Amino acid sequence: MAETSPIATYFTLLLVFLSRLVSTLGKPKPRTQLLPPKLQNRLLADPDSIKLASSDYGNMFREIPASVLYPSSINDIESLIKFSHNNSAPFTIAARGQGHSVRGQAMARNGVVVNMPSLKNQRNGFGITVSTNLSMGFFYADVGGEQLWIDVLHATLEHGLAPVSWTDYLYLTVGGTLSNAGISGQTFRYGPQISKVYEMDVITGIGDFVTCSPEKNKKLFYAVLGGLGQFGIIVRARIALEPAPKRVKWVRMLYNDFDAFTRDQERLISINGRKQKNSLDYLEGLLLMNQGPINNWRSSFFPLSDHTRIISLITKHDIIYCLEVAKFYDDQTLNSVDKDLQDLFEGLSFIPGFTFDKDVSYVDFLNRVRSGELKLQSQGLWDVPHPWLNLFVPKSQISDFNSVVFKEIVLKRNITSGIVLVYPMNRNKWDDRMSAVIPDEDVFYAVGFLHSSGFNDWQALDVQNKDILQLCYNAGIEVKQYLPNYKTMEEWKNHFGMKWRTFQERKAQFDPKMILSPGQRIFNNN
Repeated sequence: MAETSPIATYFTLLLVFLSRLVSTLGKPKPRTQLLPPKLQNRLLADPDSIKLASSDYGNMFREIPASVLYPSSINDIESLIKFSHNNSAPFTIAARGQGHSVRGQAMARNGVVVNMPSLKNQRNGFGITVSTNLSMGFFYADVGGEQLWIDVLHATLEHGLAPVSWTDYLYLTVGGTLSNAGISGQTFRYGPQISKVYEMDVITGIGDFVTCSPEKNKKLFYAVLGGLGQFGIIVRARIALEPAPKRVKWVRMLYNDFDAFTRDQERLISINGRKQKNSLDYLEGLLLMNQGPINNWRSSFFPLSDHTRIISLITKHDIIYCLEVAKFYDDQTLNSVDKDLQDLFEGLSFIPGFTFDKDVSYVDFLNRVRSGELKLQSQGLWDVPHPWLNLFVPKSQISDFNSVVFKEIVLKRNITSGIVLVYPMNRNKWDDRMSAVIPDEDVFYAVGFLHSSGFNDWQALDVQNKDILQLCYNAGIEVKQYLPNYKTMEEWKNHFGMKWRTFQERKAQFDPKMILSPGQRIFNNN
């Protein structure tokens, strides 16, 4: 990394803050405070730092910050936020983990981006600490917000334990996924990741370090979980753990009828009790179309010997719906897992002869996306534009969504270049006190258009995304965006619905000067 003088960076920041005062108030106020000396060596504005902080996984938008904070401790983040809050011209601050947002959500134009992985590199964050209470059967891990889920997995497995709710991709930070929700095929049974948090340490937009839980400072606790970074930066989360399985039975089944596909999905997720031993542990679905290979970067699943007949099936029906399920097992359930799956699959309406299965380790299953990522990186195809669109669709309207979107837009335009996911969740696994927004039906679907494209043609996919949203609106399909992106306050109000007033009140309480997470463009839409 190129070196930039801390003194030069300090004066750069000071000039930015003063220039903002001049532009907004006509002249600077004499009470403008000086940057705390202990931060001056941690703030950088060199080209490499600025380039990293002004980009994300989406590779479509850039917002240039004034500087990047590389914190050596939690106190550095606290001091930075307090400095901004107490300044007569507050500047915005965004926490950046792995930068896996796709539309600039972790950026801060003319503000400061906090490079959260710096805490991990400095070994001055909270790290990962596993605690067990065998007498009570109560297990948890205290995890720094900067930690990656893959590292949480490996650290907890050393104790024979693991979290139960995961995202499909594990190279994301704990603070990042908890600020959204954290979903995958396990959500139907175990709930989103935000439902498995016992306690957090949060630095609010005022600069206060607060420990919160459902019993202590609960307003902040529920605000932050799914709160899109608007109320505080998560620096520690206490994550629920359970005994970890050892292996996974992983099965895919193909359908040519969407109604049969969703009917079977809904039947399978109805068996979701934590004590129901015959329940699946994971369920997702995806579309197979002629736009790309039947194996993709998420997993190379189908045997090469079956590719020809699967492709023939796709050619015949245009769209094939793939049901993907998994059941975890260990030494105690080794002899019963096959029978459990056989019972679950009885009466399902998949195409006879088109079931495929694997038996893999627990770690290999959870980390299944990694091999595809490394392959794409080696080909220069990972760091490309990703105009993603993630939606929640009510169960009552998923058939209409198939007709209006999958068949009328995706299939006919034939430009989709990536995975399309579609799988159901149970609303009773979510806590409505949290900030995350979901449809108001007992069952709803996650639909993900995980596009990738070249740098010169991502706009066509983005137009398709906008057309999908517009057609849903025109057809009365009441979708909610996951990882939302809106341009106006009115759109945000519609997104949050009945939660909007509470969301505003929490913002006024915990970040009254609207310092945090400006890239979401909820309260900093300029």
